Formats: sequence, C-alpha cells, structure tokens
Amino acid sequence: MRMRLMLLGGGNALGQALIRLGAEEDIGFLAPRPPAEGWDAPSLTELLDVNRPDVVINLAYYYDWFQSGQVDEALLSRQERAVERLAELCQHHQFALLQPSSYRVFDGARTTAYSEKDEVAPLDARSRALWRTEQSVRTLCPKHVLLRFGWLLDDSKDGLLGRFLHRLETCESLSLADDRRGNPTPVDDAARVMLAVLKQLDCQAPLWGTYHYGGHEASTPLVVGQALMAEAAQHRRLRVETLTPIAHADCPDAADEPQHGVLACKKIFNTFGIKPRAWRAGLPALLERYYRHG
Repeated sequence: MRMRLMLLGGGNALGQALIRLGAEEDIGFLAPRPPAEGWDAPSLTELLDVNRPDVVINLAYYYDWFQSGQVDEALLSRQERAVERLAELCQHHQFALLQPSSYRVFDGARTTAYSEKDEVAPLDARSRALWRTEQSVRTLCPKHVLLRFGWLLDDSKDGLLGRFLHRLETCESLSLADDRRGNPTPVDDAARVMLAVLKQLDCQAPLWGTYHYGGHEASTPLVVGQALMAEAAQHRRLRVETLTPIAHADCPDAADEPQHGVLACKKIFNTFGIKPRAWRAGLPALLERYYRHG
C-alpha cells in the first residue's frame, strides 16, 4: 500500500476488524488515540495538519451511529460538526475521505432493495444525522467514498449483537420481527469491503461516490436471531428456548427502524468487484471472538 492511511476509531469493533485484516496483508494504519473528550473540530484540525495522510477512514463515531441503543441528539450534533470540519480539512489538504453510513437513511416504505439512486427519507434523529453527514461529505470533499452498510453485527459487549446475546441468557422469552428485512453484515465482512475499496484507491482510481454493501441473503431479525441462538448455544447455556415472531408494527422501535432496509449491492460489485458474502458464514468466528473476550 503506497498511500498513508489514517484510521479514526481504531479502538472500536469495526476499527479493530480493519486493523486485523490489514495486518494479514502487511497494510498498516496510523490510528491515533482520541482526546479524552473525543475528536472534535479543533483536535481534528491539529491532527491532520501534523500527520498529512493520503486517506482518512472515519470510524470515530461508529458506536453511536451503528451500535448504540440510545440516541443522544446533542452528542450527534457535535459529531456532525466534527465530520463537517473533517471533510473541509480533507478537501483543503487534498486527502481522500472514507466515511461509513447506513441503510437507516431510508424509511423502509418500499419492499424492493434500495439502490444508491433512491431518494432518502430518514425516520429518526440518528438517521437524520447520518443523512446530514453524508450531505456535508459530498458537498465539502469531492474525493470521498461513502459506504452505506446493512445491519452491522460486531463482537462488542454493548453493541447490537451483545445486547441480544445477553438477553438470550437472562430473559424468559424474546420476540423478534418476522416481517422486517435487511442485510446482516458481520463486522469482519464490512472491514473486508473497506480494505478492498482502499486497495482500489491506492491504484489511483478516482472511484468517488456513494456505495451500498450488505451481507448476502436479505433476512429478518427472527431468522438472524435463530441463527445466532443456534451458534450461541454452543458456547453458553441459554435461558430463552424459542424466539417468538411478532410484527414490525408491534416492535418498540417500529417508528425509528426501517421495516424494509435491504440494500442493492450491484454498484459496488460493478465498480470495485466486491461480491457480497453470506452473513451466516461469518457468525461462528464472530461469536467465538465475542465469548472469548467475555
């Protein structure tokens, strides 16, 4: 890799997956430790002025945007401003910016897969923050790649997967939607996609724009939960014996979560040659790592 890569958020689950995968191919990242209060506009300005990378991979707010069960609008607002400053700095220094986003920018009203050309309609504060962040990056930093991911599953204890696995061990019963659809995407697979994009950019290919990626085989939370439950049972004794199907409309997060969040992944395949991988294949390694850390 000829380019100098800076990774913001190297300590979170997706950042760690990217570092692990890069190490297997002798690709290293400059992964600075964030300030105690987190990255903000002044600290980002100093960081980029001093280090001058070729590409910035911004995973600094990965947990808040993709894994947190709570939404702090004041925090999201500060993070939006920081990303806006980051985009300005990348344009000023002519750095490229790799920025993740999410299926959540769509409202889930259509039953067919969303392409990059489809109109967005975010449902909640987090989704609206993601959409405004996308707009800032597009407007301020032409040399950008925005990657919209499906349902990201990682090995963090307090993430989406960790909270589900905890409930399997502690709750008497558990209900999941059987009429909500999306693309489960293990964090290692998401890291694979990001690394493949970086390799293409290293070849001086100006493939800027927005791309979708999600694991192969769109599914429902109920089906994903059943697959996770079968895998988790090999590691721990579970209290929940069966998962109960319910309607999307009856879920506590129905107003915030798109009912249909399937992403079409043709553009990323046609541009980068990246093929979707079956999400089921990534579960054994993901859960093994989760329970090993626990």
